[in-house]
Amino acid sequence: MAQPLYESSIKSLPFLTRGKVRDMYAVDDKHLLIVTTDRLSAFDVILSDPIPDKGAVLNAMSNFWFARLGHVVPNHLTSISPESVVKGADEIAQVKGRAVVVRRLKPLPIEAVVRGYIIGSGWKDYQSSGKVCGIALPPGLK
Repeated sequence: MAQPLYESSIKSLPFLTRGKVRDMYAVDDKHLLIVTTDRLSAFDVILSDPIPDKGAVLNAMSNFWFARLGHVVPNHLTSISPESVVKGADEIAQVKGRAVVVRRLKPLPIEAVVRGYIIGSGWKDYQSSGKVCGIALPPGLK
């Protein structure tokens, strides 16, 4: 098992932004490098202890579904190898199996969280109104 990657450090590309889990770099004016780290985020807080290989698993799952559904909805995936856009063994080790080179597109500002239960303010809303985020749910959920 490789050392966990809490934060990438790609010096050969311009750094753009760091999200809860992913770090983004500019490859050129049409492409981005997205590195999926092992950071763990819970309730929008980045925790201090990374989970080894989490980024590689998340990257593989994302790539699987983007490829699987690409005929339904076109997406940002390219066939460009992440290892081909960085320099040096250290940078290659950071991207191998956990990064993707994508086309620059305008993102859809949609976020979804899927859970098998209702918690927090959603639970309180449901108990008082039978709704979560204004959406009516079946009565009697526990």
